Amino acid sequence: SGKASSSSAAVDSAADKLAAVGNTVYFGYDSAVLDGNSQATLFRQAAFLKGNPSLTVTIEGHCDERGTVQYNLALGERRAQAVKLYLEGLGVSSSQLSIISYGEEQPLDSGHSESSWWKNRRSEFKIQ
Repeated sequence: SGKASSSSAAVDSAADKLAAVGNTVYFGYDSAVLDGNSQATLFRQAAFLKGNPSLTVTIEGHCDERGTVQYNLALGERRAQAVKLYLEGLGVSSSQLSIISYGEEQPLDSGHSESSWWKNRRSEFKIQ
């Protein structure tokens, strides 16, 4: 079991490094457009992923609670796809990237205010 724990430690270390360069980007209301801050974060992520070609990540798309469940699942997918395409445009191999949408099902903040909703409109990266 020493091998499993060293593998787990390697993923934790890579996750820490990814978090250090930024593992979350945020979106405007009802939008999948990447703003300047998001693009800067993705530029750092692209450099990290290109320097670690054996890593694979899942890009999660998330939404706030407004809108229907079905609409938010589609919007979350558009957000994750926008991030994936941007990273590929920066030279990250598509084989390192997968996407999933959680819609409104995994909020970071369970509040019902604009500041809560802003935190929930995001894409996050999880190392596989």
